[in-house]
Amino acid sequence: MRHTIITTTEMPAGAMKTVRRVLPYLWPAGQGWVKRRVVLAMLALLLSKLVAVATPFFYKAAVDALSGDAPSSPGWMLGVGAVGLTVAYGAARLMANGFQQLRDAIFARVGQRALRQLALETFTHIHRLSLRYHISRKTGGLSRIIERGVKGVEFLLRFMLFSIGPLILELAMISAVLFFVFDVWYLAVVVVTIALYTIFTFRVTEWRVKIRKEMNDQDTDANQKAIDSLLNFETVKYFGAEAREAARYDAAMAGYERAALKTSYSLAFLNFGQAFLITSGLVAVMVMAAIGVGEGRLTVGDFVMVNAYMVQITMPLNFLGTVYREIRQALVDMGEMFGLLEQPPEVRDKPGARPLAVTRGAVVFDDVRFGYDAARPILKGVSFAVEGGQNLAIVGPSGSGKSTIGRLLFRFYDVNEGAILIDGQDVRDVTQESLHRAIGVVPQDTVLFNDTIYYNIAYGRDGATRAEVEAAAKAARIHDFILSLPEGYETQVGERGLKLSGGEKQRVGIARTLLKDPPILLLDEATSALDSETERDIQASLREMGRGRSVISIAHRLSTIADADQIIVLEAGEITERGTHEELLALGGRYAAMWARQQAEEEEAA
Repeated sequence: MRHTIITTTEMPAGAMKTVRRVLPYLWPAGQGWVKRRVVLAMLALLLSKLVAVATPFFYKAAVDALSGDAPSSPGWMLGVGAVGLTVAYGAARLMANGFQQLRDAIFARVGQRALRQLALETFTHIHRLSLRYHISRKTGGLSRIIERGVKGVEFLLRFMLFSIGPLILELAMISAVLFFVFDVWYLAVVVVTIALYTIFTFRVTEWRVKIRKEMNDQDTDANQKAIDSLLNFETVKYFGAEAREAARYDAAMAGYERAALKTSYSLAFLNFGQAFLITSGLVAVMVMAAIGVGEGRLTVGDFVMVNAYMVQITMPLNFLGTVYREIRQALVDMGEMFGLLEQPPEVRDKPGARPLAVTRGAVVFDDVRFGYDAARPILKGVSFAVEGGQNLAIVGPSGSGKSTIGRLLFRFYDVNEGAILIDGQDVRDVTQESLHRAIGVVPQDTVLFNDTIYYNIAYGRDGATRAEVEAAAKAARIHDFILSLPEGYETQVGERGLKLSGGEKQRVGIARTLLKDPPILLLDEATSALDSETERDIQASLREMGRGRSVISIAHRLSTIADADQIIVLEAGEITERGTHEELLALGGRYAAMWARQQAEEEEAA
C-alpha cells in the first residue's frame, strides 16, 4: 500500500489553508447569533483567566497571615483573616472554573452547528461526485476520512479559541506578575523554560505527525479490508477463504500495530522530555524563592505564591503539548477531508441549465463516442432514435457497450463526442436532477438499503402513500410474498438486501421503479435474476408500465425483447444490425445466430 507522508516543509502552507477553511464556520456571515455567542464565550474566557491569575494572591495572603508575615500582604487583605482569605481563595478557584464551564456551554451550540454544516456539505458533495470516482474509491477508507475530518474540525474550532490564545494570555499575565512582584530573574527563568519547552514540543511533534499519518493510513487500509470482506461474505464462504481473509486482515493490522508502537514510544519520549524541562524550571524558580525567604527578602507566602504560579504555568504548558499534537493531527485529518471536498465533480450542470421538459419522451443518440479511458474507446459512433412510447432493445455480447449506453443516458458520464437528446434537448444542457427524475432504471443487480421492504419500495417516490407502495408491489408481483413474511412490509432486508433472494431483490427494485412512474424507462437486464414463470409475470407488468413511455431494454435473453419496436445489435461499441425481431431473423446475421443458440439451449434444458 502506498503511504502519503506529509513532511515538515509541506505542512505549514496546507495547515494555514485548512485553518482558513474552518474560520467561516466560526464567524459566519449573516449569522449574528453565532457571533454573539463567540464574543460571550471569549468574554467568559477572559474573566476566567483574570480570576485564575489573581487566585494565588489569596493563597499568599492566607499563608502570610498564618505565618505572621501578614503586613507584607496588600492592605485591604489585613482585616480579612486567614480563614476569610482561605474561603476567598476557594471562591476564586470556583469562579475560574465556573467561567470556563460557562464558556463551554455558550460555545457548544456554535461548535455543533459547524459540525452539522460541514458533515452535510461533505455528504452532499460526495453524492455530486461522478460514478467513476465512486467506482475507484474505497468506501471504507472514505468513511474513515470523513469521520476523522469532522472530529478534527470540532477539535480545532474549540481549541483555536480556548487553548492557544488563552494560553498565551495566561502566560503573559503570570510573567508580568513575576516581573513586577518579584524581579526580572524569575521572569528570565520562566521565559527560558517556556522557550525550550515549546521548541522541544514542536520539533518532536513534527516528527510524530509523520508517524501518526502512517498509522492513519494503516488504520484506513485495515478498515477497508474488513468492510470489503464483510460485504463479500458469501464469496468468502463459497471459496472457503475465511483463513485467507483473516490473514489478509491480520497483515493490515500488523502494519497498524507497528505504526501504533512507534507512536507510543515517541509519545513516551516527548512526555519525559517535557517533564524534564518543566521540572528544571520549577526547581530553579523555587530555589531562588527559597534563597529569598532565607535572606528575609521574601515571605513564606511569596514562596508559596511562586510555587502556585509555576504550577499554574506547568498545567497549560503540558496542555500545550497535547493541544499542539492534536491540532497537528486534526489538520492532517481535516486536510484529507477538505481534499475530498475539493475533488471536482466530473459531471456538472451548466450555468443557467434548465429543467428537462419531457413531452413525448423521444431519445436520440447522435454519433456518440465514449471511453472510460481515452486509450480504450467503448462506443464508436453509436446512433439510434427511440420515438415517444416506443420500446428499443439493445443486445450484444458482454463488453460491447450495452450498459455504457444506459450510464450515458442517465448522465453518470458525459459523452466524448456526439450528443444525447431527449425531446430535442441535449442532456448536457439540462439539470441533472430533472434528468434523473425523468428516467427510471431497473439495474441488473438491484442493491437495497439496510432497512425495511416498505422503505426500499417507497424510496421510488418521496411522499408516496402506503396504498401507492402496495399497488407498485402488486404490479411487480411481490405483494403476496411480502404479506407471507412474519413482519410483512416491515421486514428488514439486511446489508445490500442480502436477506432476500436475487429474484426477490429484483422485484423490489422493479416495484421501486414502478412507483417512481417516470416517462422514460431503462431496463438493464431487469429480469435476469428471475425464474421463467416469474419473468413472464414481470414482463407483462413491465409491458403494461411501458405503455405511453419510451423504454430502452438491455437484454441478454432474447425472448424477453422479441416484441420490441426496434432491436439493435451492439458489437465492440458499434451497431452491426438493427430492425424488428422478424427483420433480424430474416437477415440471418448475428442476431439470428444468437436466437438460434438460445432456443436450442432452452429446448435442451426442457
